[in-house]
Amino acid sequence: MASWISMDEACRLLGVQPQTVYAYVSRGKLEVMPDPVDTRRSLYRAEDVAGLAKRKQAGRKHETLAANTLFGSEPSIPTALCSFFRGRPHYRGQDAVNLARTATLEDAAQLLWDAEQPADFSDAASSPTARSGKPGRIAGFTVLASLSAGGHSTRGRLTRVLHHEAQGLVGQLATAFGAQPGRQPLHLRFAKGWKQPPEVAELLRTAMVLLADHELTSSAFVARIAASTGASLPACLLAGLTTLSGPLHGDASGRVQSLFSEVERLGDDKVVAHYLSTGLPLAGFGHHLYPDGDPRAAALLALFEPPDVIVRFIEKVTALTGLQPNIDVALAALVAHYRMPADAAFGLFATARSVGLLAHSLEQLGVPQVIRPRGRYVGPMPEAEAARAVAIAPRSSSRRTDGPPPGQSAARAPDRKRASAE
Repeated sequence: MASWISMDEACRLLGVQPQTVYAYVSRGKLEVMPDPVDTRRSLYRAEDVAGLAKRKQAGRKHETLAANTLFGSEPSIPTALCSFFRGRPHYRGQDAVNLARTATLEDAAQLLWDAEQPADFSDAASSPTARSGKPGRIAGFTVLASLSAGGHSTRGRLTRVLHHEAQGLVGQLATAFGAQPGRQPLHLRFAKGWKQPPEVAELLRTAMVLLADHELTSSAFVARIAASTGASLPACLLAGLTTLSGPLHGDASGRVQSLFSEVERLGDDKVVAHYLSTGLPLAGFGHHLYPDGDPRAAALLALFEPPDVIVRFIEKVTALTGLQPNIDVALAALVAHYRMPADAAFGLFATARSVGLLAHSLEQLGVPQVIRPRGRYVGPMPEAEAARAVAIAPRSSSRRTDGPPPGQSAARAPDRKRASAE
């Protein structure tokens, strides 16, 4: 039987504050359960706490720390935008799931950008550039690439000017993805552009607020790198969105849509049996930040009823794997149920997350240094360095007890030794 300890005991053993314990829980490093005596309190697995304490005491070498900082073990960039408390995302301290019940993406932008005025994404919505070509990601990336080519550096410009430019970028991107031009909030423009009824507009509003930011993701990090060099806002946004487009990041909903297509063709039983028997991962299930389930997905899925075949599939996968659906499943189910355009899931995600990417870019402008990690070289040595190493080897080998006999130079040592040195 596992033993469980209180928050106070966990903090004492780890030498940390409760906030750090919550962070360990949200990252899946520490298992938690309700206290059966007092459900208002939580208990923490003693074995997990002991393991964390041991690793903390052992310490880490500089190289390991640097590598882990990049690959997710430690937060590497201070930010006031988004963090996780008790397994839920918060925007500047406000619960994002609660915020999504009533807020618009415009409200979320004002909060994340710390702007004085409400965001208005209609500024450039009617731009001919934004309307060129067929709506979708090609149009969206083309618009941003064109704006990036002639964009102005972010350096030496007032924040309110950058906010105004950021609003125009989000507005143009939304139009490129199919939102109808106009002065209404983006969720209403998307509903009209995709020919959806008003009740679906509310679902789009909720989804976009839930997707607006998610702490230091790969795309946010890339946007920050671009911003640290003084690149223009459209260039920062383009850098972030190209990273977001990867199937292991913002386009994961595309993988889920393909999975749903298999389910509709072959049935949920066959698809689940195939994936589980072959050990293939099921896209859209589980999230390392949410061991108890993605609250964003739960909030969105509670607002509509996906097709029966998708519902059965989700229930079956959860029962057999223990993994809960994440936001990519919820987004793909929304698009499938209301028969939105094929690229609607990515368009919705990209437009919403553009708010967060711009927020990270703007926040990074307050740091004067350029983000420039160092590489730890593990490749072959240059020929000159290799020759130098061989030249030095005799002097060091002459001190070894198994070296050549006195009076015999290292250069005349047996071929076996010279071969091993090479």
